[in-house]
Amino acid sequence: MMDTMIDMRWRSNKIALAIFVLALLVRVSYNLTVAAHYQPLHDSAQYRDIGLHIVQTHCFCLHGNIPTVGRAPLWPLLIGLLSLLFGPNDLFVRLFLCVLDAATCLLIYLFARRLLTERLALVAGMSAAFYPNLFIYTGWLYSETLYTFLLTAFCYLLYRFQRERTLLLAVASGLLPGLLALTRPNGLVLLVLFLVWLLVMGWQRLFAWRYVGRMLVLVPALALLLIVPWTWRNYLVTQRVLPIATGDGTVLLGSYNDLISQRSWDQMTWLNPLTSVPGISRHFPLYTCDARCEIGREELYKDYALLWMQTHLDKMPSLLTAHLANMWVPDAHEADLPTDRFTNQISTRVVLVLMRITPWPIYLLFIAGLWFTRRRWRDLLFVYGVLLVTIAQNIAFYGIPRFRAPIEPLLILLAVAALPSLLKFSVAAKRFRI
Repeated sequence: MMDTMIDMRWRSNKIALAIFVLALLVRVSYNLTVAAHYQPLHDSAQYRDIGLHIVQTHCFCLHGNIPTVGRAPLWPLLIGLLSLLFGPNDLFVRLFLCVLDAATCLLIYLFARRLLTERLALVAGMSAAFYPNLFIYTGWLYSETLYTFLLTAFCYLLYRFQRERTLLLAVASGLLPGLLALTRPNGLVLLVLFLVWLLVMGWQRLFAWRYVGRMLVLVPALALLLIVPWTWRNYLVTQRVLPIATGDGTVLLGSYNDLISQRSWDQMTWLNPLTSVPGISRHFPLYTCDARCEIGREELYKDYALLWMQTHLDKMPSLLTAHLANMWVPDAHEADLPTDRFTNQISTRVVLVLMRITPWPIYLLFIAGLWFTRRRWRDLLFVYGVLLVTIAQNIAFYGIPRFRAPIEPLLILLAVAALPSLLKFSVAAKRFRI
């Protein structure tokens, strides 16, 4: 019996390693073909420049020695550390993203193995390895891949914590929200979501209330342990309490303005305020706006965006509906995405075709998976919460396929979870016909 268990565990470990290696090969191949001539532009260049400033001048700065609070710190810091090891060549940063995304595929496999069966876990891991809407983001220097990895790890560890409740899992559950927030400011919402989840677990008597109380103290304390030093840094450069980063004003004003509201639904996304609302944005310098200036700019932008919403209530339903719809467009198109910059390559055309086709069966199976897993809602409550929070944020700000990236692993997981019930239904239908 013991030998059988050891053999099964060894077989599972080999499958896990194979999925990681396969996913890594797919992502490295993508970077050496489609993204072979990639050079950072737009947000990628900003992340890179801040990262290089951190290690070269010891300043979290974008332009010169002017401190900025416009970006969350974790991703630029990692870029800077990688430049110390391998030099400023962005290829090594993208290879690091390949490893991270391959690890995300491994997490999907491990999650599915505990939630479903070994065979279905293999399907989930293989699907993730070849899923283009995951690996395309390894070809540029945005924070999507890092955030997706951390969010998938958080969901998986909480699923395990619900059963094992070890100290190690408890500590990880506290550190991951902090890392998520330091990657993107909206990661703070996940800490609130965790606390709500914890209270529901107590209400359902899955956790003793004494245990819930301890976790309500431990997890926020660990998250704040990571976040507070950065908040203090922001206070020193702005004299304002700013937990992570600013930028919500730019997002809101770029999403809610006259130019955006006059577009077709598939173009109702975001337009830089420098273009969409130049009369407001011209009051602030483009390259010499320091941290305090950024705070003032974002507050003014936010005020104008909220005023626009209040005075254009008739436009809001169509905008919010467009935000929801645009989130689910299958293929991502961004100015800095390699698949948009190098469209003449055969490898790019292949990936573009896959991007347009593969999400549709995932969507359909995902919807079925939501229904078929409804009786296991306690096991998947946090996953459901992450899905709802992500969709709500995209509706409130603006929706594009890139903002769907963090929940792509969860879509795959629930899609695979639908397969056993669908197979049973198919077999029953055949017997009925006979």
